[in-house]
Amino acid sequence: MTEAATPAFETWRKGHGLIVHQDATVGRVTALAASGRVDPEALYRVLAAADRLTSAAMWTVVHMTYAHRVDLTGAPLPADAFKPTPEGHTGGSLNMVPAFVGYLAANAISAKTRSWLMGQGHCVAAIEAVNALTGDVSASQQGRYDRSEAGLSRLARDFYSYAIDAEGKAAVPLGSHAGPHTAGAISEGGYLGFAEVQYVHAPLPGESLVAFLSDGAFEEQRGSDWSPRWWRAEDSGPVVPVMILNGRRIEERVQIAQSGGADWLAGHLRLNGFEPVVIDGRDPAAIACAIIEAERRLERLAADPGRVYPVALPYVIAETVKGFGFPGAGTNAAHNLPLGGNPAHDAAARQAFHQAVQALFVPPAQIERAVAELAIHARQHRELESRHPLAVRNPPDPALPEPAWTLAGDAPDCAMHALDRWFVQVVDANPGLRPRVGNPDELRSNHMGATLDRLRHRVNHPETGVPEAVDGAVVTALNEEAVAAAALANKGGINLIVSYEAFAMKMLGGLRQEIVFSRRQREIGQAPRWISVPLLVTSHTWENSKNEQSHQDPTIGEALLGEMSETSRVLFPVDANSALAGLRAIYRGRGQLACLVVSKREMPHRFDAEAAAHLVETGAAHVRGEAANAELQIVTIGAYQLEEALKAADRLHARGRQVLVTALIEPGRFRMPRDPIEAAFTAADDAVAALFPAD
Repeated sequence: MTEAATPAFETWRKGHGLIVHQDATVGRVTALAASGRVDPEALYRVLAAADRLTSAAMWTVVHMTYAHRVDLTGAPLPADAFKPTPEGHTGGSLNMVPAFVGYLAANAISAKTRSWLMGQGHCVAAIEAVNALTGDVSASQQGRYDRSEAGLSRLARDFYSYAIDAEGKAAVPLGSHAGPHTAGAISEGGYLGFAEVQYVHAPLPGESLVAFLSDGAFEEQRGSDWSPRWWRAEDSGPVVPVMILNGRRIEERVQIAQSGGADWLAGHLRLNGFEPVVIDGRDPAAIACAIIEAERRLERLAADPGRVYPVALPYVIAETVKGFGFPGAGTNAAHNLPLGGNPAHDAAARQAFHQAVQALFVPPAQIERAVAELAIHARQHRELESRHPLAVRNPPDPALPEPAWTLAGDAPDCAMHALDRWFVQVVDANPGLRPRVGNPDELRSNHMGATLDRLRHRVNHPETGVPEAVDGAVVTALNEEAVAAAALANKGGINLIVSYEAFAMKMLGGLRQEIVFSRRQREIGQAPRWISVPLLVTSHTWENSKNEQSHQDPTIGEALLGEMSETSRVLFPVDANSALAGLRAIYRGRGQLACLVVSKREMPHRFDAEAAAHLVETGAAHVRGEAANAELQIVTIGAYQLEEALKAADRLHARGRQVLVTALIEPGRFRMPRDPIEAAFTAADDAVAALFPAD
């Protein structure tokens, strides 16, 4: 008997339920078994366990959509066990199950906990089902969801329950998309297309990332084609994108399917510098082998001293049928409620449900044995997947050199130039923090020339005489979402985004997804620890009159002011010192996005170093006049308003009027707080009274 024909191999080779192993997958598995890098018998046991866990999780997913409870005997459920209003992105979640289980299997096979990212956050049921079955749930879910009948029933009952507590907050630790309650999740994945432009910038050296991507989201972002332009072995760990190619969006086939399917996509990817491989997306073994093979290829490239860029970045195309394993597969109905009727009051739908779940059912004893084969983290001395490196980001506090403050009597200075000079100092003072600058072009025009000269555009073939380098840290493309992603994903480093104010609006979806996820982490007591990310917007409405009205748009600041102010900070510096104090405060923070609306023209000195720091700390300060005897108060936002207000104050003073001029640098500190977290950030009543006297 050959090694490939051992009982363990035969057990796996037979598949389980709906899971069958194509010849190509068998070939990959036997090649891995013969590689000398793994124990073949352990490999086959892990993959057989993955088959059973996949079936059990798919069974759980459809119960989460349709049922209030589960029955671990496999007996049919009565009509009253079904939800009167079922809900759930069932088809995509079913497709995500073998992918996520394949990821777990790859980790168990190679004794390595890779990070994971899921772009299609609406497929969260797959992650939650697998986590409940394996026991790797978040702190807020412990004791609530597990693989017991009660635990899985609670999971099904809570899913799309819309339950709220007395304060109006979610009453269950489970959402419609990936969230901070989802063990290991680092992104909501509600804005499709952003995982595609973030994943390549996320892992640090020594880390690995598996990014699950959506074929529908492929249509969202041209920037997703550019990952081979950005990846470097010198400052990044391996990345393995895995597209779940199920061929359908909500109402029709995706463009990939309309254009020619997996073969067309593979050709497109090759043209853009990827090395695609098409696998069976219904088989966790195919996923596991593809992850291991792709990572192995990048590790070989990293070890090759003669490597040149761009490298052909591996890309896994996991071909499947939307909703595989349940009625309605491959149709538009698969997206949400594939049965076409409600089992709670439709006997035919109930019968179809029972027939489908019977094929997916795995007895509890088999689930226990499967989990025992996969949950071997302690034996392998590695972290649980819920504790993967990207999920627990906590870089050291950055060293922040003392800025070169302007002094009273100094000539007017450009705030952007001041920030530029200081940011270079910050980068030089923190060699252990990977820098990334997101730049949609015109960095030097926006007065960040020193930053550009120090960090340089990242390119594959530098042009002589231009600040470009293979190892450049400035990610430049005329795609605001793609370049912002470079900074947003680099949560182990120090970041900066610079943009025209008007065009920063194109970044809003990506920024908001980060803000919302970070805020929800705060709400459950798990405040994120990545260093806050500033967005400098300049060439702004007050100073861009040379261009058309398209270039004059203050909406980005206004939109971000709508978010919770302690997480989404919006600052309007009035001079170089207040800009420096603002940026320094942001880098001292954690888990915040901050928009600084900064003038790029030379403006007068208004605050010394101490006063600028106080201005940023309090959110506002008086610039001229006395509150005690003022007849009129002029409140300004930003450098240009302040200068015009001071001119007006001079004219009023010349006419005998006592005027108080106040600079409001952070309006969000003076709003009516919307919850206790925001209340702790906003100004106290006595501070508001001192700054804005009633009489």
